[in-house]
Amino acid sequence: MKLMYKKMLGAAAFTALLGMANLHACTNFLITKGASKDGSTMISYAADSHVLYGELYYWPAADYPEGAMLDVYEWDSGRKLGQIKQAAHTYSVVGNMNEHQLAIAETTFGGLHQLEDTTGIIDYGSLIYITLQRAKTAREAIKVMNELVSAYGYASGGESFSISDPEEVWIMEMVGKGQKIAGKDGKPDPKRNTKGAVWVAYRIPDGYISGHANQARITNIKPADGKTSITSKDLAKKYNLPSVECIYAYDVVDYAKAIGLYNGKFEDFSFSDTYCPLSFSGMRGCEARVWAGFMKANPEAVKEYEDYARGENAAHRMPLWIKPNRKLTLDDAFDFMRDHYEGTSLDMTKDLGAGPFACPYRWRPMDFEVDGNRYIHERAISTQQTGFSFIAQCRSWLPRQIGGILWFGVDDTYSTCYAPMYCGITEIPLCFRVGNGDMATYSPTSAFWLFNLVTNFAYGRYKDMIVDIQKVQKSLESRFQAEVARNDANWKNEKDPARLIAFANEFSNAQAQTMFNEWKQLSEFLLVKYIDGNVKKTDEKGRFKTTPYGADRIEMPEWPPYPEFWYRKIVEDCGENIKEHEVR
Repeated sequence: MKLMYKKMLGAAAFTALLGMANLHACTNFLITKGASKDGSTMISYAADSHVLYGELYYWPAADYPEGAMLDVYEWDSGRKLGQIKQAAHTYSVVGNMNEHQLAIAETTFGGLHQLEDTTGIIDYGSLIYITLQRAKTAREAIKVMNELVSAYGYASGGESFSISDPEEVWIMEMVGKGQKIAGKDGKPDPKRNTKGAVWVAYRIPDGYISGHANQARITNIKPADGKTSITSKDLAKKYNLPSVECIYAYDVVDYAKAIGLYNGKFEDFSFSDTYCPLSFSGMRGCEARVWAGFMKANPEAVKEYEDYARGENAAHRMPLWIKPNRKLTLDDAFDFMRDHYEGTSLDMTKDLGAGPFACPYRWRPMDFEVDGNRYIHERAISTQQTGFSFIAQCRSWLPRQIGGILWFGVDDTYSTCYAPMYCGITEIPLCFRVGNGDMATYSPTSAFWLFNLVTNFAYGRYKDMIVDIQKVQKSLESRFQAEVARNDANWKNEKDPARLIAFANEFSNAQAQTMFNEWKQLSEFLLVKYIDGNVKKTDEKGRFKTTPYGADRIEMPEWPPYPEFWYRKIVEDCGENIKEHEVR
């Protein structure tokens, strides 16, 4: 089976100033059941890439004969990496969630280039989707991920993974072992050059939240005690111990020592500082996004770290997790993914780059030089080049086919609409289906192209048009949540898997089509209302106002002026050339 093949390679650097920040930059937030209002766990993900097409992937459950092999293709490039042994049985997977409500997401931090293993067979994308087909719980996922990279080698740079099931949420950070360990003669020692990766995983304490955004965040590691902390050597027999909160590769510290990256004590070792040292871009372009999400959850707890987020104080490191100041709802999870640093010193709607209508987006490149000085554009959570995003919600008190929901959207997180896709579905809605258009092929039935049509039109008059977009967004998402609540009540005691799957298919496909139809109407409304720089008048119900002389005759539209600051900038640029003067 060919795995993901449309995602852009995530190793390109911004250039000297942005160091290790890359063009494929994603954002995750992790919410434990004790931190959520309804007792669900949630992880969020934005798949940001300039060439990633937004579609909903699907693998059906399957059985395979003994000796079957699986072709592995690199997710970023589509390059075939090799073959591995196929599992006897695989679980169905919808997007990044499987039929058992296990969900996995990621962000790429890259790390030190010498650690990339060019001989590995398992890249990070394949690691996610193969694991989803083979594991039922977050802890089992960690076990499977370790087994895969140990057996076949890890073919990617550094990654942070979010892993959730209905009970727990884990963060796992991994980097390859591409640098060979030298023997006494200075040459690589074949006895010590094992395949695999070094990694560490922490269970997020219940009642807390975490996040990551392309910068390794785990620092110190709890020494193994066999109860709360174990190494990968004990993983097979002890991974399911309820008390375990930290699991790590047995050689995560020893490997760093062997290749000359570290020479201190275990208790002083920091995974991030060793394998992915902080840079200006790591703070300003990556950690700042985590800070922005944390600010929405508990500003009093993290406002002091603004200097760190700005890249000004690396020693003032932000914590790996925080306790929110309230129980978080699904709407809060949506909101975490919708941010341009509004209300902070990094607010992208305030500077001249936003133009006259406060557009919070900047076209690439993200850094530039003027008169010998280097400058940057901010990299916010919401960005125009998102292929797809989701909030994976896992709910332990419901039948698993409808307990897990992938709230799925395409294009920019700020203006997308999250539609509920039950993890038990076996039929993908047409508007999200793989093969319905691509980055080079427009499709009138594709949600990706429809949402991009709306957003790309809105960028020209963003401050006004986003208000109309968010009205429809809020209406749809509120209705979806109300429908899901009714489903919960009606189906919570259903035992028949076939009936649950049939219902999940019917419901999820219907909601996706409803969203598509209403977004199509929105696209037409925006074109009519804002054509040619005019703004047509509407009544309280959103209908265009007409004259007494016929329904086809609208009132004269408004011509809202530019903001005063914009007029001043125009005058500064070409004042005398456009200044009115008396005729002599």
